[in-house]
Amino acid sequence: MDWTSIFIYDTTWSFAAEIVIRTTIMFCLIILLLRSTGKRGIRQLTIFELTIILALGSIAGDPMFTEDLPLIQAVLIMSLVLLLYRLCTWFTTKHKLFELLLEGTPTYIVENGLLIMKDVEKGKMSHDEFFTEMRQQGVRHLGQVEVGLLETDGEFSVLLFPHDETQYGLPIFPKEFQAAKVIENGHPYACMHCAYVEYISAPDEVCNRCHHSRGWAKALNNKIVN
Repeated sequence: MDWTSIFIYDTTWSFAAEIVIRTTIMFCLIILLLRSTGKRGIRQLTIFELTIILALGSIAGDPMFTEDLPLIQAVLIMSLVLLLYRLCTWFTTKHKLFELLLEGTPTYIVENGLLIMKDVEKGKMSHDEFFTEMRQQGVRHLGQVEVGLLETDGEFSVLLFPHDETQYGLPIFPKEFQAAKVIENGHPYACMHCAYVEYISAPDEVCNRCHHSRGWAKALNNKIVN
């Protein structure tokens, strides 16, 4: 095996210096472009903005090390991407329908302490994913949550019930999110599929709301700790 051909091949000192110059220029152009588009944190990127980021990577990568690709072509393409971004941004501020087509709408995951199953499936999130999001905001069970919303940028917004309106709800911490094997008379249980709370007589009882029998967790009604 010729290690020289693997690591060096036909690279010359002059082309190595050219790569340094090309990479530095493209790196600076990316920073300038992102600054001009007002990019937010990566977690807050919408689908449209993520498209811009992916396009930038493709545009900037090849000119950094391709000898027969002039930088002016990359500059022209990046300028066009910036123009398209500005144009689309202007259209979204003027036309609501265009904004909906481009970025979509928020998805309701929780309403009044219950999981909205059709929207959960539409949002393509597992129970663990949005439970994690809510735990990070200090939520212990869904009876504390009036609205849980998956935003178009991937953020999860939670609106809590007022302190005195907290109700029984499905626990979302792993040790409490367990199917009950024995049912306590007079205590409500929450369906582990849709979070519906009711009084049941058997651990394998079918939920009256979602008609699943995934299991029942002992419902909680703890208040939010400030």
